[in-house]
Amino acid sequence: MRGVVYKAPFQVSVEQVPDPKIEHPNDAIIKITSTCICGSDLHMYEGRTAAQPGLRFGHEPMGVVEEVGGAVTTLRKGDRVVAPFNVSCGFCKNCERGFTGYCLTVNPGFPGAAYGFAGWGPFPGGQSDYLRMPYADFNALKLPQGTEHEEDFVLLADIFPTGYHGTELAKVSPGESVVVFGAGPVGAMAAYSAMLRGAAEVYVVDHIPDRLNKVKVIGAIPIDFNNGDPVEQIRTMRHGDGVDKGIDAVGYQAINPVQGKEDPATILNLLVQIVNATGILGIIGLYVPDDPGAKDPHAAHGELMISFGKLWEKGLSLGTGQCNVKRYNRNLRDLIIVGRAKPSWYVSKVVSLDDAPTAYQNFDKRADGWTKVILKP
Repeated sequence: MRGVVYKAPFQVSVEQVPDPKIEHPNDAIIKITSTCICGSDLHMYEGRTAAQPGLRFGHEPMGVVEEVGGAVTTLRKGDRVVAPFNVSCGFCKNCERGFTGYCLTVNPGFPGAAYGFAGWGPFPGGQSDYLRMPYADFNALKLPQGTEHEEDFVLLADIFPTGYHGTELAKVSPGESVVVFGAGPVGAMAAYSAMLRGAAEVYVVDHIPDRLNKVKVIGAIPIDFNNGDPVEQIRTMRHGDGVDKGIDAVGYQAINPVQGKEDPATILNLLVQIVNATGILGIIGLYVPDDPGAKDPHAAHGELMISFGKLWEKGLSLGTGQCNVKRYNRNLRDLIIVGRAKPSWYVSKVVSLDDAPTAYQNFDKRADGWTKVILKP
């Protein structure tokens, strides 16, 4: 079968890779119908992780069940399903408490696992024709049969639940003001989720016109940091006031808007400035303990210069970490089914799996029209 394989920084190829097989009675094999390129894939694509050549990318898989192991009881051949990006067992201490992103079973010695991601377990990615799903009864989310909502449902694998996770960490409530740093796929979904939760005003900060124009569609207020300090822009619009809640959907490859260069602590410090005293920060942007491409020796080990004194002084609190997709995906699916949510408003390209190398190039360059890419095997 075909799969998207990492070769070297800024280079992937579509190659023939081994077909997946049932390795455990709890496994299922899925024939992929849609899968996405994620911003997290770009960290590996750019050589900013420990990804090694030969890694098969793809942690946003959706498809139809092709085969099930003998112990699988809830799935049958032909079932339409979407898989969370984080692989989990369902029965360890963390999974039982809803922290499926930090499963203690599937990746021994490390809390959590994911398809096709460096350091996150031995699970080949789903940018391929087929995928093996372990613990399939637990990990598969069943979908209505057919092809309706295909572009919405595939976003349940990662970005829609992750964006919602940001609003949950920040405890966004009706009537509140919220700032989201990052208008990429996850930031856009965080803004969308904040509005689904009843936020009165949602500001989205970025510097890429194409992305800022996209968030206007849902009524968010775009803030272009090319036009000046985003904190001052928002304060001016709010007559000197800050906001109630803040979400970081950028992570460690953030660009300092004043200096114009990479500074992994930038977004965290901007949030400390703009969120009002006693507010809450939701940190869903990716941060890593080891960054091979960092210019600063401290940042290379995930050590950041954060204004913790000001955070403490303002009584701010924060939540961090990857999304526990299963905590949210069922309810978000049902919002899609009844027409209350349509996250595919952000999808810009649907291309063949064979075109993945070109899609990666354009997505990495933040080229116009490449805000969210779905690959079709």
